[in-house]
Amino acid sequence: MRRLTLFAAWLAVAATVLAAPLGAATRFPERIALPRGFQPEGIAIGKGGTFWAGSIPTGAIYRGSVKTGTGTTINPGGPGRSSIGVELDHNRLVVAGGMTGKGFVYDARSGDLLATHVLTTETDTFVNDAVVARGAAYFTDSRQPFLYRLGSGGVTAIPLTGDIRYVSGFNANGIDKTRNGKLLVIVQSNTGKLFRVDPRTGRTTEIVLSEPVVNGDGILLDGRTLYVVQNRDNKVAVIRLDPRLGSGRVVTHITDPDFDFPTTIDDFGNRLYAVNARFTTPPTPMTDYSVAKFRKSRAR
Repeated sequence: MRRLTLFAAWLAVAATVLAAPLGAATRFPERIALPRGFQPEGIAIGKGGTFWAGSIPTGAIYRGSVKTGTGTTINPGGPGRSSIGVELDHNRLVVAGGMTGKGFVYDARSGDLLATHVLTTETDTFVNDAVVARGAAYFTDSRQPFLYRLGSGGVTAIPLTGDIRYVSGFNANGIDKTRNGKLLVIVQSNTGKLFRVDPRTGRTTEIVLSEPVVNGDGILLDGRTLYVVQNRDNKVAVIRLDPRLGSGRVVTHITDPDFDFPTTIDDFGNRLYAVNARFTTPPTPMTDYSVAKFRKSRAR
């Protein structure tokens, strides 16, 4: 009798395993929970699927896995710190410090704060996003018409000239680089305009769009496809750029039921990940925050 019972139990388990869809155990989670009350903004993803997110009010750094959805806070943050845009540079994290006017550098493995750099002493500042190109980090300022360069010689404030005009509200926001690092691309949130930028001189040239991408926040340049998060609109614009970055056509918008005021974006393979900052939800120590996964949509 016992043998029959064990055999029947084995058959039930085997049937369950065979009925399970192939790859179910390795399916990436659609939604990744961040610590409650974290108030995230930036995200960066490494080659192995490790991601880092930063906290606006504390500067804390969270490290997790897009494969498993699990993770831990590797730096609790501290007074005088804030984490807005996050950029991974080998084993370092370069972080834009928002209203602090600073740029921070962390060890991506341990979370240790390696360096703090004063980018500007202006009181009306918001250092918003960062990108590393050709050995230097570049930061946007949504309040002041400057690009801050952090290199081996220290910090240089580069005036933004050319086509861009700063107006009331948030101006230069998300930033990315071309594949060779010779040009940068930025989005101006309040006008919905795009610009290519010469990182040496700060000269900007407008990328003429078929329609503006107002409320543009984090951006991701993937070949000739540019993804622009339109935060308040809970969507991501997919733009096809011409080879010279002179113009762009908005071919579609990606929406997702998991979007809740997304801010920044990064990719892992054919997957995109956006941080839900939930700016329209009053923050409390128990407020839930997350990262939303969705598929790339190539602009053709």
